[in-house]
Amino acid sequence: MTPLALFGLGLQALTRNRMRSALTTLGIVIGVAAVIATLAIGEGAREQVQAQIRALGANTLFVFPGTQTAGGARGGMGSITTMTPEDAVAVRTECPAVDAVAPMVRTTAQVVAGNTNWSTAVQGTSPEFTTIRQWSVDEGVFFTDSDVRGAAKVAVLGAEVAAQLFGTTDPVGLTVRIKDIPFRVAGVLARKGGSGMGGNNDDVILVPITTAQHRLLGITYIQNMLVSAVSESEVPNAVTQITELLHQRHRIHAGEPDDFIIRTQLEAAQTAEQTSKTMTLLLSSIAAVSLIVGGLGIMNIMLVSVTERTREIGIRRAIGARRSDILLQFLAEAAFLSFAGGMMGVVLGVATARIVSQVAHWSTHVAPESILLAFGFATAVGLFFGFYPARRASGLDPVEALRYE
Repeated sequence: MTPLALFGLGLQALTRNRMRSALTTLGIVIGVAAVIATLAIGEGAREQVQAQIRALGANTLFVFPGTQTAGGARGGMGSITTMTPEDAVAVRTECPAVDAVAPMVRTTAQVVAGNTNWSTAVQGTSPEFTTIRQWSVDEGVFFTDSDVRGAAKVAVLGAEVAAQLFGTTDPVGLTVRIKDIPFRVAGVLARKGGSGMGGNNDDVILVPITTAQHRLLGITYIQNMLVSAVSESEVPNAVTQITELLHQRHRIHAGEPDDFIIRTQLEAAQTAEQTSKTMTLLLSSIAAVSLIVGGLGIMNIMLVSVTERTREIGIRRAIGARRSDILLQFLAEAAFLSFAGGMMGVVLGVATARIVSQVAHWSTHVAPESILLAFGFATAVGLFFGFYPARRASGLDPVEALRYE
């Protein structure tokens, strides 16, 4: 018997019980859709994180104060306050692998403009910040080195802050009050978008670091440094040079713990990549359980079908059908169930990924590899779980099958 004839017989048998066949494929449909949607969300999240990291620059480093232990209590990162603006100047001038340095301090404040107010992050920094972050100014200008030296009361607003405080009005030249201190708006940053982990890059106000230190926080130290290496290949050299310089400046001897921590964007990218892969694999494995359940459903229904069609199998064997013909017919039925479920699952999975992207505003990416993986796995599951019922059907004794009622 030709494969086409076997396929036709299998399809005819399945259409006798359309509802049962449809319910049997449901497990495969849900499993394939879950795998594709999960992989799409995971891949979209990975690409979004990588894009945000690339936006900061692969040659960007962060230098944070370290931890300290007092009275047996260990403080968190930044509990040491030994990092100073002079350290930032020294790193910029004495480390050949470093291109630019922006010292940073940060606080949160309720900002007032006229009758409107908004709670936001206020960061003190230097003009090098825009170069390192590759962040341009849409309106007005950024503050200058002379503003930093004079601790000028000028501010550059993030796009979100400008929209919340001034709406469609141009804020350049107007005044905002930060902790009851008036600041003249010098400019508005270009819109940057999300910062990952639910943050918003545009919800920030930048002021000269000296102004933030003296007028807003009352401190003389800095909370971290944003550093740019001359190139991505020079990042390891920059880390070594900064480490050696801070050892000298902070009088840290060999064997003593550092009072600072250096993080690079390459480390962040590798960590984000590994985390994304782990989470995607975990979620996909959970989703794949649905495919196994769907395969068990196919086995169950095929066993029921073998029992119901025992007399039919006996008649076919009696008129000349071989064991291989019976085996292939039932395998064809199992393959068709898994194939149909896989096709519907692909459509449902792609649609689910697009709905999630539009409704939840998550980045999703349906890769062709994920479709092939889910569809191929679904087909393999169907054939695997369909083989035993098919083998059982082909092994029936024709005489006993004919006697079956």
